[in-house]
Amino acid sequence: MVIKVLGTGCPKCQKAEANVHAALAELGIEAEVLKVTDLNQIMEYDVFMTPALVIDEKVVASGKVPGIEEIKGWLHSKS
Repeated sequence: MVIKVLGTGCPKCQKAEANVHAALAELGIEAEVLKVTDLNQIMEYDVFMTPALVIDEKVVASGKVPGIEEIKGWLHSKS
């Protein structure tokens, strides 16, 4: 599983990444977590607000910091 956190590195983007790592740890799931900061790459996902979260190339959140429980729900459905 590949999880991408799209954003420029702002505090909200950092929180989104921290929540991803926390959700993975709580579920005991291993995944590759990538930070995508390049605006051109972010735009390829048709994301206009960050932070955004992409799981296995599917945008699951945009313009908000998803909570740990919300992320766990997405991860649970993927595993």
